[in-house]
Amino acid sequence: MSRTVTVGLDGSRESRAAAEWAAVEAELRAVPLKLVQVWEPLPKPMAKAPLLGAETHRHWTERIPREAAEELRLRHPALDVSIEQLSGSSPAQSLSKVASEAELLVLGSRGMSAVGGFLVGSVGLAVVARAGRPVILVRAERATDTATVPGPVVLGLDTGTPSESLIEFAFTTAVRRGTAVRVVHGWNPQPYYVYALSADPGFHDTLAQYESTALTEMLHPWREKFPGLEITAESRYGSPAAQLVEASRGASLVVVGRRIRRHGLGAHVGHVTHAVLHHSTAPVAVVPHD
Repeated sequence: MSRTVTVGLDGSRESRAAAEWAAVEAELRAVPLKLVQVWEPLPKPMAKAPLLGAETHRHWTERIPREAAEELRLRHPALDVSIEQLSGSSPAQSLSKVASEAELLVLGSRGMSAVGGFLVGSVGLAVVARAGRPVILVRAERATDTATVPGPVVLGLDTGTPSESLIEFAFTTAVRRGTAVRVVHGWNPQPYYVYALSADPGFHDTLAQYESTALTEMLHPWREKFPGLEITAESRYGSPAAQLVEASRGASLVVVGRRIRRHGLGAHVGHVTHAVLHHSTAPVAVVPHD
């Protein structure tokens, strides 16, 4: 793995916003920024066309990362910006490979509306599901303010299957940005608790106390490891995805996990992560973990 922040670039407004967000992140990490564009060869009939042929297509696609790099160097003169162009029929596969070679990969995503939500395309979802390193999706509408304004880093945490790499990513990101961490833990009773809840209304309070205590105990060593970091923790009954989407308003980043699957059933994004990707108003970091 090379110490770079990499951004996938396609010339769209969303990818340019992602490049700006990635430039700020690279500066915070004190690492170079790499702009990667996957050049897809034209179909044979179009490649032979006199005005839309392969050479013309390549000329215009080569301009995209070159001009983006020039603009970023003007706004971030101390930043080392490089360009890499790849050729392949599968952008998702190429970007996934690139992600495995960087500290993190940043992609742009179109907003569904002015008030909230991502429109995550098939390439973005495929990269998130396959990449072995963290992938951040950025909306064009909020790229500037979330890159520079110190809103809290929101961490979605499951006390049943905690991941140290997920927590480490969120906490170190907050330290670099000089902001706080807001840990959100949503829980729902297991189906076999239904009978106990109907027989004993106080049982819900017992479960709530258990979940809150579990979250407190899980975060205790992290509070000791990051003594200067402001950490708030919320353990609430209800949908984890809905709570994270609500918490994304005003956040600088939402951090969620993706469990790596090592069997032959293909790539997978969990339902909570999938919902957050589509409905968060802040950039979303998906951190793969065992």
